[in-house]
Amino acid sequence: MNFRNLAPVGLLGGLVILALSCSLSAQVRGAAGQFDYFVLSLSWAPEFCAQPGEAASNPRECVPGVRFVVHGLWPEANSGRSPESCGPVKKVSGGLVNDILPYMPSPGLIQHEWATHGTCTGWSQDEFFTKIILARAAVQIPVQITAIGQTETESPAQIEEQFAGSNPSFPKGAFRTACRGAALTEVRACFDKDLKARACTASVGECASATVTIRPPR
Repeated sequence: MNFRNLAPVGLLGGLVILALSCSLSAQVRGAAGQFDYFVLSLSWAPEFCAQPGEAASNPRECVPGVRFVVHGLWPEANSGRSPESCGPVKKVSGGLVNDILPYMPSPGLIQHEWATHGTCTGWSQDEFFTKIILARAAVQIPVQITAIGQTETESPAQIEEQFAGSNPSFPKGAFRTACRGAALTEVRACFDKDLKARACTASVGECASATVTIRPPR
């Protein structure tokens, strides 16, 4: 709220406006720890890097041969809006950025994910990024995906079945695909707050295309 454009309202009125403003801000930003589970988002780098300007802007992610990279670990609500930007935000240290770059190969993405999602977990930066590494390590990528050498076309259900087959300990419905148009952009895996695999809810979303193209690595 921009207080410079308000007419004078006196001290009491100003305090009321300030309280309302803080209340609205909290509603928009969310509160740390108020969520139901996590979504690990794995971005399909070949599709991301094919978008105009992305390869030049993200040289670590867009080197030849890269497939899935971690987009984020997101606090998720069973239904409705999930929390974001629960602040205050402290910049992620250079040492921690270097530790996480093999998983999230963009310093800017690392800072963004902490500010937007990490602040809503109730964890420290070290805890948050350690949990990201643990969640990523828990997901095995199907050989059908790792072996792609040319453009493939599959249904979202097929991709999810492949991930389920490579991760038999995960419950049914633990994987979801995301797409842009009819191109695969992400696969998402759901975990409870203790990082045990669980089924996703409708809030995670699902690719609505009957089939998607899977762009091969560069």
